[in-house]
Amino acid sequence: MAMSSFAREIDAVLDAAEGKKTEELLITYKGVLYPSTLCCAETFQALDTMEVRKDDVFLAAYPKCGTNWIEHILNDLTSAVVRKEVPRIKHLQILEFGVPEKFQKIKSLPSPRLFITYLHCDNIPKAVLGSNAKVLVLLRNPKDAAVSYYHFYNKNPGLPNVSSWDEFFQKFMSGEVCWSSYFDYALAWNKHMDKENIMIITYEEMKENLPQGVKQIAEFLGFSLPEEKIQSIAENAAFESMSNKSQETHGKFGPILFRKGTVGDWKNLFTEAQSQEMDAKFEECLAGTKLGARLKYDKYCKY
Repeated sequence: MAMSSFAREIDAVLDAAEGKKTEELLITYKGVLYPSTLCCAETFQALDTMEVRKDDVFLAAYPKCGTNWIEHILNDLTSAVVRKEVPRIKHLQILEFGVPEKFQKIKSLPSPRLFITYLHCDNIPKAVLGSNAKVLVLLRNPKDAAVSYYHFYNKNPGLPNVSSWDEFFQKFMSGEVCWSSYFDYALAWNKHMDKENIMIITYEEMKENLPQGVKQIAEFLGFSLPEEKIQSIAENAAFESMSNKSQETHGKFGPILFRKGTVGDWKNLFTEAQSQEMDAKFEECLAGTKLGARLKYDKYCKY
């Protein structure tokens, strides 16, 4: 089967990364690490020039929380409503990727536009939170997010290898990973939870009842679709279905992105001491918050 244009695009990025030295793989912007093959300071500086439309949809997520999965669902929902395939150009869609000239090209994209970002909410374009555009915020329990991120670091030629899980765990806990601290990221969105145009979803909720999750997202976006269409979109978004097509949709990046797609994999790597350290960090940062309650930490992060 022919690869998508995005698959060819990402293969070129991975090939470029193969030739880089470890110290060349990352850049730092305002104290946060980013992959140098995808991000540059000029694009960060140009973020606030982005013009936002009221029917834009933004998917905001911390890395390795299920972004490609939810993006796939959003694409299928949009195509079902407008009754045609909506063209998606990945390097334009992910706000912090690519070169600053992209913000001019974005202006010509047809509505409804879908954008994705891993940026801390204080760093996304100010026009996003200052508008009525819909923002879907995706999170995952921090233990599974950490383990998935560890495997992603070591499988991805665009990121430096870490020598061990123990080393990565300490980096994750201190925020010395690309896009910085999970806990800072989650806490920042907590203050926006009650806004009408912002919806928080979790990886675990979607895994527990995917058709219900798809329906809730559709309702949030104001899409009215028959039950059977919701069901078929959910079936199309099952992990096995997406994983089987990953070579076609994501090229060499497919096996890097689609690993297990499960809940609770953290139990295979975390030591008891590491589990307790993260429990204490969660207690300190997110316990007692609305967003912390949504993460159902005791259900998903305790033995």
